[in-house]
Amino acid sequence: GGDMEAAVDWLRTKGLAKAAKKAGRVAAEGLIGVVASGNAGAVVEVNSETDFVARNEQFQKMVSDIASVALANDGDFDKLVAAEYPGASKSVKDYVTEMVGTIGENMNVRRAGYISVSEGAVAAYVHNQVVPGLGKIGVLVGLESAGDKTKLAELGRQIAMHIAATNPLATRKEELDPAVVERERNVLIAEAKESGRPDNIIEKMVEGRIRKFFEEVVLLSQAFVVNPDDTVEKAVKAAEADIGAPINVVGFVRFALGEGIEKEESDFAAEVAAARG
Repeated sequence: GGDMEAAVDWLRTKGLAKAAKKAGRVAAEGLIGVVASGNAGAVVEVNSETDFVARNEQFQKMVSDIASVALANDGDFDKLVAAEYPGASKSVKDYVTEMVGTIGENMNVRRAGYISVSEGAVAAYVHNQVVPGLGKIGVLVGLESAGDKTKLAELGRQIAMHIAATNPLATRKEELDPAVVERERNVLIAEAKESGRPDNIIEKMVEGRIRKFFEEVVLLSQAFVVNPDDTVEKAVKAAEADIGAPINVVGFVRFALGEGIEKEESDFAAEVAAARG
């Protein structure tokens, strides 16, 4: 990923001593920026060290601008950081570095995501919104359909809110990482074996629990937060009748601010130590 390359570049340019000092100052605050326009949308995470900076108008404008640049570059992280920053004759990466000097806090563009549909709508939702399009959780969902755009966008927004709340791992069962399913299955088998029941019963128990697992982590199988009696899939099917055309949920992106950063801090510190060797 781009994050690791960026970290390595940064180490090389700033020198190891400074990096070792800075590694303790983790940028885990900041903002998620989301922008959706017609058939496409982009989401970015830009980190700062404190929430105080996330409330700074200069920083907010920067995150909005970076989200727009991400949209123009189809969410490609490497293209994004190398692209020209709007209204500045320098790259996004260099602009952020300059802002570190201005604001006096470590900051970085951590990641970018993108969703597009050939026809239909890309809906966005921002949770804990500070200003429009900026907050702590950002979601994009793509709905492919030839149906009524306004109704489609409304359904998309509801599904995006649902995703913010439930944090699914995949859109459909087939798209789940097989390793995740395997790990879950092994845990369930071990648990079921402790019951001391015969193997054929254990098998049934495990199958039932795996189905339950899918209902928890697969978007289309989850109970829809807007109407928990229906699954998301059923809600989409019901909307098809209203919209007058089939709807395909092509995918989603959900970024929560700072998720997984603690782990990266220790890895980063270990790498600095290893590089100093």
